[in-house]
Amino acid sequence: MVTVEKLGIILEPTSLDFEREAVLNPGVYQEGEWVHLFYRAIDAEKKSSIGYAKLKGPREVVERWNVPFMTRRHGHESQGVEDPRIVKIDNLYYMTYVIHDGKNALTAYAVSSNLKKFEEKAVISPEITYDEAGKLFGEGKLKDRYFMFSAYYERFAAADVMVWEKDIFFFPKKINGRYALIHRVLPDIQILYFDDFKQIEDEDYWREYLKHLDQHVVLENKYWFESRNIGGGAPPVETKDGWLLIFHAVEELNKARIYRASAALLDKKDPLKVIGRLDYPLLFPEKDWEKNGFVNNVVFPTGTAIFGDDLYIYYGAADRVIGVARVNLDDLLKEVKKPHAHERF
Repeated sequence: MVTVEKLGIILEPTSLDFEREAVLNPGVYQEGEWVHLFYRAIDAEKKSSIGYAKLKGPREVVERWNVPFMTRRHGHESQGVEDPRIVKIDNLYYMTYVIHDGKNALTAYAVSSNLKKFEEKAVISPEITYDEAGKLFGEGKLKDRYFMFSAYYERFAAADVMVWEKDIFFFPKKINGRYALIHRVLPDIQILYFDDFKQIEDEDYWREYLKHLDQHVVLENKYWFESRNIGGGAPPVETKDGWLLIFHAVEELNKARIYRASAALLDKKDPLKVIGRLDYPLLFPEKDWEKNGFVNNVVFPTGTAIFGDDLYIYYGAADRVIGVARVNLDDLLKEVKKPHAHERF
């Protein structure tokens, strides 16, 4: 097994109103020795905004704003703007983030030329109810758990609840001339290609896509620690061997859900082709601050940086603080490419 070193907590809640309850799940962008963190901040009313901090090197906090970087401004954001991810494509920075009104969780995106000010653009996840999505799923070859999650959200959220899309982020470069994004319609991870952002803002485009969702699944929940579902984590890292994807996995037990992190390697030219994948968790809750918090037993990776030979993984821990772990990148790539014996949970 590859060796992972946990380096501890780098950000905790403060006495500031907007982040009094928790800080977690940072979007990460690295510029040389600087690491920009755009993190989810939760206030005393359990509402989310996005905060900002800057690191020198992988761990030293040298700047942290005392006001939110992005806050709730619209009705469909009444409970939160949260869980940002950041990539740079050509000369523009793209931030995807979740908007939440207490019932629906959708993903929107914003664009910046300088990382300092983002222009909010549009919702890019399907504004389609689970009831309609379930009918569209039926046109493909999807396992029963897709329909089980559809029924679950209709029952516990509302009959008109829309498809939950909380893990959308872009590849940091075009692939074969097209934009590509990772997303998650429960319980698996999918990849969508598009030519123009107007396409993914269009419900009809999503309806046609969902009819053939089975053709776009890149990773299925497969191993024991992925028994409930898997979902996106950090944006893909381009390596000499392919796209390295650090993702999250959820094990569902009667007493609790346990969130862990794992890794897969995708082909550079065709990311739907999986080169390799860990059959054990890369990161899991073991420290007290990972086991006990706003939500217990959570390690949730959302960003990475590379210093020297090491990959640094930034993650939300117990949905209350932000931690960072270090792993040798070459060692991880070698391990992910190994054939693994345990095929299913």
